[in-house]
Amino acid sequence: MSDQLNADWPRHWTGVPHGLCGLVRFGDRTYVWMGNPVRMGDKMRQSSVTVTATATIYTFEADGNELTVSFLSPVLAEDLDLVSRPVTYVTVKTNREATVYLDMPGEVAVDRPNQEVAGASFQLAELHGAWIRKAAQQPLNRSGDDLRIEWGTAYLVTGKGESRIALSDDSRRIFADTGKLTVADSLDFPRRADSGWPAAVVVSTGTTHEFLLAYDEEWAFEYLGRKLRPLWREFHAGATELLETAWAETGTVAARAAKFDAEVQSESVKAGGDDLATITTLAYRQAIAAHGFARDINGMLLMLSKENFSNGCIGTVDVTYPSAPLFLWKNPELVRAMIEPIIFYAASKRWKFPFAPHDLGQYPLANGQVYGGGERTEENQMPVEECGNLLILVAAYEAWSGKRDLFDNYRPTLKKWADYLLDLGLDPENQLCTDDFAGHLAHNANLSVKAILGLAAYGHLAARRQDAIAPEIAQKTRTMANAWRQMAEDGGHTRLSFDRAGSWSQKYNLVWDLLLSLNLFDAAIVEREAQSYLARQNEFGLPLDNRADYTKLDWIIWTATIGKESPAKVARQAALLKPIVHFLNVSPSRVPMTDWYDTKTGRMVGFQARSVVGGVFIPLLHSRSLAL
Repeated sequence: MSDQLNADWPRHWTGVPHGLCGLVRFGDRTYVWMGNPVRMGDKMRQSSVTVTATATIYTFEADGNELTVSFLSPVLAEDLDLVSRPVTYVTVKTNREATVYLDMPGEVAVDRPNQEVAGASFQLAELHGAWIRKAAQQPLNRSGDDLRIEWGTAYLVTGKGESRIALSDDSRRIFADTGKLTVADSLDFPRRADSGWPAAVVVSTGTTHEFLLAYDEEWAFEYLGRKLRPLWREFHAGATELLETAWAETGTVAARAAKFDAEVQSESVKAGGDDLATITTLAYRQAIAAHGFARDINGMLLMLSKENFSNGCIGTVDVTYPSAPLFLWKNPELVRAMIEPIIFYAASKRWKFPFAPHDLGQYPLANGQVYGGGERTEENQMPVEECGNLLILVAAYEAWSGKRDLFDNYRPTLKKWADYLLDLGLDPENQLCTDDFAGHLAHNANLSVKAILGLAAYGHLAARRQDAIAPEIAQKTRTMANAWRQMAEDGGHTRLSFDRAGSWSQKYNLVWDLLLSLNLFDAAIVEREAQSYLARQNEFGLPLDNRADYTKLDWIIWTATIGKESPAKVARQAALLKPIVHFLNVSPSRVPMTDWYDTKTGRMVGFQARSVVGGVFIPLLHSRSLAL
């Protein structure tokens, strides 16, 4: 979370240190390239950092010595094997022969460093490595947000060199002094992770040094009472096979990742220019990483999000909704893997409400809604929000996948939600929406847009099946859209809520009128609304609405995408994206990409490392739909 790789320790997304350390020995001089150890040699000067969709590359120099390190996580969304593999490739290249040291302390495998760990080194064919894990394993034993995984096993391997399980305090000092590893493994286990900082340690000699970091979590999550293995085990029998396969595929995987990076770059530039390419590149890995992957016993694919830096909910519908554009663009089956598990749950006898659930539980326990009133009451639910989200996403999945069975399989449940929106969606009561941090709001004009489009999406799906009810729904949604225009109009723009003259808000939900070709809202009204935002921007972007200076990064990009194609829209989109890039470059909040920040100070307000940033891919989704 620092600007230089060797200015601080690597950290978990919550901010807790995960003290991986990288050293290098050129001749008789030792330097630090990662982490912040004391008295372990001079720090190399970081000369550049480059970020692609799947990799981050740093370059260093010191006294004529040069080092480049690449961290590659080839999580390619179109490949279920790769996207679910818990493996990162670390490749270090030096301008002359050197010995590279890398260690991974046991704190990566525990929630708190006062917990005990155990470990060992091993050799696996050509691989040399070491593993470390919490000594007392209790898989899926608890849930929460500010928690780190404390079950499963972390692995560090290399193909040429040596490996140890050792106390990093000792192994770093010995390497810094001699360029060698300790003579033997430390066998004093179990011991606390902070007692000498036991670690998996590897070294490699030469000019190219390749390492794998892997984590076998053993269990992904629990779904409606069933413990599920992680999806990658569908392709690999266990950690041994995973490591062997990942190592054997190093070259081909790197080539595929480079091709994918180029695709993200080129399609982003085409859809929104260099600024959009910067944003999508930074968002990609984060959007993937905040999910777990598994398959239920009935064959249903599950990709469930964790609502990071919030309340830790799993499979949150209004987190899935903003993240979906990335997955619709690259692999619509992953959208199905997010929404079908919650529709399946809602279709069961456990869910007794006429509206859609908010979540499936608290990560990693997807055993039923915990938000608001849970399964007990309607208190603090998001009824209009979640009904609209899921109906829109079912329609989007069908549009981008071409598959029709999802709607057909759950039609009674989806119809119930459409009926709810028809009755209560036009002028929502005092309730929460996805922007729940802003509190309850009655007569929410943007939420009304979502309700109208959700109902229209259902009607569109019914019409494809020549359902007799489709014409009636089409007529009613047109009537609702006309009523919305009259209720929301406020002299050149539309209101935050129907009863607040002089108010305004981003109408980011309007983007689906365009993407799904529903064409319900008057184009002139939408264009006038979109143009009104330009005068409301602050240094770091467009506020969410008139109530505060904060914004949501993903919603700005959705807002920039509304409206028909025109030179004015292209210019408007560029004007709305530029302050976001400015924020990303200079924000004083050195955290994983935040989606909720102050547009005047550039500081994070809340939320970091969330999957919702997948929403920044929505211009690519639109650009691809235009080309069809």
